Amino acid sequence: MSLAENRKASFNYFLEERFEAGLVLEGWEVKAIRAGRAQLLDGYVLIRDGEMFVVGLNVSPLHSASTHVRPDASRTRKLLLHKDQIRRLIGKVEQRGYTLVPLNLHEKQGRIKLDFALGRGKKLHDKRDTEAKRDWDREKARLMRRPA
Repeated sequence: MSLAENRKASFNYFLEERFEAGLVLEGWEVKAIRAGRAQLLDGYVLIRDGEMFVVGLNVSPLHSASTHVRPDASRTRKLLLHKDQIRRLIGKVEQRGYTLVPLNLHEKQGRIKLDFALGRGKKLHDKRDTEAKRDWDREKARLMRRPA
């Protein structure tokens, strides 16, 4: 079940390889994400000192958050992956034009996981091609539905 989704990711990037990672979260963040108060639109995954972090994941706190907790909505959160996976991703990200794009947050066996992908940024003409193809597919479907 998807809790938050980055719908613009496939429009802005050529997505090549997908991965799943756990997140280091605080209690109020888990409650807020399950309540649907997370936003991935401006997020990206960063590799620093052999560790991976998600930056720009915005989790707005619930109004019923505890009084002794100071919620920071856009703090950098650590991703949990195996070392060999991180090493392999470091090698791929160092290639020209590749980035790690968060795709969605979902729950798996009671834990919140982040799906992200290795992506290459699309140029403007690639985005136009994608939009034209989508419009043509929509038009085709409309023509096929039309009674004779």
